[in-house]
This record gives sequence, C-alpha cells and structure tokens, in this order.
Amino acid sequence: MTKDEHSLPAVYVLYLVDLVKRWQVPADALLADSGLDETMLVDPKKRISIRDCIRLLERARALSGVPALGLFLGLQMHVSAHGFLGFAALSASNVREAIELSVRFMPIVTTALGLRLRMDGREASLIVEEHADFGAARDIVLLAVLIGIWRAGEALTGRQIDGCGEIAMPEPSADYGVEQLGPRVRFGQPSTRLVFDASVLTFPYKMADPVALQLARDQCERLLGTLGLDGRIASRVSALIGAGTKSGFHSLEKVAAELHVSPRTLKRQLASEGVSFSALIEKERRERAIILLASSGLSLKKVAERLGYSNVANFARAFQRWTGTSPREHRASAGALPRRG
Repeated sequence: MTKDEHSLPAVYVLYLVDLVKRWQVPADALLADSGLDETMLVDPKKRISIRDCIRLLERARALSGVPALGLFLGLQMHVSAHGFLGFAALSASNVREAIELSVRFMPIVTTALGLRLRMDGREASLIVEEHADFGAARDIVLLAVLIGIWRAGEALTGRQIDGCGEIAMPEPSADYGVEQLGPRVRFGQPSTRLVFDASVLTFPYKMADPVALQLARDQCERLLGTLGLDGRIASRVSALIGAGTKSGFHSLEKVAAELHVSPRTLKRQLASEGVSFSALIEKERRERAIILLASSGLSLKKVAERLGYSNVANFARAFQRWTGTSPREHRASAGALPRRG
C-alpha cells in the first residue's frame, strides 16, 4: 500500500467479520486469500487499502447472499470504531459540533470519503463526497456511511431524528431488498446526503465532556499533521462556505476568520493548491442549484434567491455556463421531486 493510496483502519473489517457470522459465514471464509486474520484486525495501527476493502465487501455480499449488506453494516457500527474521531464525537456538546468535528477530521479515518455540512433554509444536509472508486461495492459503502451516521446521532442524543438519506445511485432491483430500507432511504438523487431539519443541529449529546473533547481534538490534529493532511486548505474552505448559514454563502472574510488567518493569507494558501475562493463558491452554487431544482415546490425565482442571485436571468446564465442547459430544461429532464415539508 503506497503512501498516497486511500485506506481505512482494519477495525472496520472486524465489524464486517462479526456481521456476516449472522449468516453463518465464518471469519476464515471471508478473509481467505486476503492476507488478514482476526488478530491483525484488532491492531489500532493496522490499515488496509480501499482496493482490498472493496474485495472483502464484495466477498461478504456473495457469501452472505444479502444484497443490502450496507444497511446491516451501518446498523452494527459503533462510534468508538472511528478511533480518536469517534472519541471526539462522543464528547461533543451537540449534533452540530459532532458534524463539524467529522468534517474536519474525516481524513484521519479515510481520505476515500469526505463530509460537508450544508444549510438551506430550515433544511440541513450532511453531504458525503466520494474521492475513490468503490466499484460494485459502492452501494454497500454509501448505505453503511449514511445509516451509521444516522444511528450514531440518535444514539448519542437519545432522540429520534426525522429525515431521510439520499443516494446518488440508480434505484436497485426489487431483489435488493429496498423495502427493508423504508422511506428514509431514497436512490436516484442528485447527491448522497443525510437531510434533516436544521433544528436537529442543536440537539445536545448525552455524553458531552469538554475536557475529553479537547484531548481528543488535540490528538486528531496531531494525526492530521502526521499523515500530512493538515495542509489541504481547499477542502476545509469548501466545508465552511455553506455550513451554518441558512441562506447564501459565507464570505471570504468569514471563512478566513473561522480558520484564524487573514483573507490575504487564505487567498495565498488556496492559490498554492491551484484553486481560488470564487471557484469554490461557484462549485458550491452549482451543486446546490442541482439539488434545489430537484424540488418541484420551489420556483426558479426562489432557487435563484437561495443561491444569492438578484434575479432568475442571472441564475439561468450561470446554470447554462455550468451545465450547458437551462434550469427549466434540467428540471424537466431530471423529473423534479415534491418538496418535503
């Protein structure tokens, strides 16, 4: 496994081993020809490549005969499996703080996935970004992540969190077991994300501990530095641009303040990574526009307003530039979905 190859802690494979035992699949059958055994999986420093993880997930599905394996994997996952990031999340004061920690420190768990918090009116969403090709196991990974995060939120708040999970994949065939997922998971969406009422962000955590949180946060920062991941300023800026604001986007000055640097320094740091603040804003607008247009309950005027445009014409010109089609044409071809709530 090379330094730059996507990987994740081997302990996640241990959860997979335990899960498939439910369908009488022994550990040695699942791990055959992988070069792994159960004793290696408990080593907190052991990591496996995403390539090897995909092979194990596909093998687990074949041996268990369970198409929607990601659902059960997500339900079985515990927050403590995520190492120091998990300990930090456990100690957070509320849902918002736990999400912000996850967005910031996801790379110490894996660089194959990223998280972004987005606000849109009274709706909040936690977007899952894919930085690796998960192949035939993509549905397992995305389901496990969405269900795992949702389960953790309910467990740590002690409250039911209403909302849904959306996956940017075609809806699977009937034999997949879609009915097991219920209405809280929907396929064929513009992006992969958890969608919930913004008030959920204030739900307090039952195990909040500011001292433990600071210790865990410090360790996460050290790990970022050790892995050489603390310098990826563009991903941090992208996460902050649309987070925490119910309309529009944070300004360069606001994001710079959040990162404790001057606007000039932030511009220079972004330039060193070959990107500009305006380009990141443009990317966020494009992604948000596609999601908003999927709602038939929003007029084009409302969509334009939520994206910070003074009128529909300016928005339409920008959308044409991004996608090569007009907002109306895109909405018609995509088939807008009814607005929730």
